[in-house]
Amino acid sequence: MNIADIPVALLAGGLATRLRPITETIPKAMVEICGRPFIDHQLRLLHRNGVRRVVLCLGYLGEQVQAHLGDGAALGMELRYSFDGPQLLGTGGALLRAAPLLGPVFWVLYGDSYLEIEYQAVLAHFAQAGAQGLMTVLENANRWDGSNALFRNGELLRYDKRQPTPDMTFIDYGAALLRESVLARIPPDRAADLADLYHDLVEERAMIGYEVTQRFYEIGSHTGLAEIKTYLCGS
Repeated sequence: MNIADIPVALLAGGLATRLRPITETIPKAMVEICGRPFIDHQLRLLHRNGVRRVVLCLGYLGEQVQAHLGDGAALGMELRYSFDGPQLLGTGGALLRAAPLLGPVFWVLYGDSYLEIEYQAVLAHFAQAGAQGLMTVLENANRWDGSNALFRNGELLRYDKRQPTPDMTFIDYGAALLRESVLARIPPDRAADLADLYHDLVEERAMIGYEVTQRFYEIGSHTGLAEIKTYLCGS
């Protein structure tokens, strides 16, 4: 698989209530970091790793993101857009809505995360394994968020975001690879969380794990925003 051909579904449609009042008039993706919207940093990171196609799944004030980025030519990327409908259908519904723009294999990332990993190595592992899905995992031990995955001897044995158990010392890192066929599992007419899809795939041994070691950064909270400003801006 050529990483330049594999699109990223970037889930960036949330209401960003935890970042208010900053996000009362702008979406989370447009929050400024080092003088530029966060989405710019995120897309530049992906570009450095060989990604050239991104489908932005937008909702709350998403038109601002589209107006800022356009078709992506200025970034050397192809950007396309999928907007939430009048009924919010969660992360699963947003991904299902974007399906016509994605193709047979695609990444799933979140619009508030900054993930410095070897994307090409992750993709190569997925291609070789032939699984239906891949979840990147980090040994977290509840340091940066609640751990939710049991990963042992290179195997992803359990994943449960809703009812984690004490032996789960890893966390879903936030970068996944999926095959188009798994989208048939997402109900088209009601809200669905990707965590439930991932749980089922792991239970069926259809989703493998790939361990990463670099901590994640995110702008989902004021604490996370302060941390990533220190990391990217140095202050």
